[in-house]
Amino acid sequence: MNPEEIKRYFESSPPPLEVDWKPWAKITDSQLFLKSCYTGIRTFNGPLDMCPAWWHLRDFYILKKKTAQQDAVEKTEEEAAEYSAEKAPAKTQSAS
Repeated sequence: MNPEEIKRYFESSPPPLEVDWKPWAKITDSQLFLKSCYTGIRTFNGPLDMCPAWWHLRDFYILKKKTAQQDAVEKTEEEAAEYSAEKAPAKTQSAS
């Protein structure tokens, strides 16, 4: 993964405007945060793996990918539960 791949990911799947990233870090404008990371990476004079903006961008990307996968799993589980509930035979009480 490189900055361009991450940029394409966020262009196709934009993050929400506000993100509670870490207990001590809240992003109030995710697009501004991303733009800042891209600028920091572009202007950094050194190896990419030593660039703080790259590490912030990479960590944010990993968080958003993980969150998206968890959301997809939860949605699938909810749909499966709803489908099972619809297909389950209705229980009737016998007259005794």
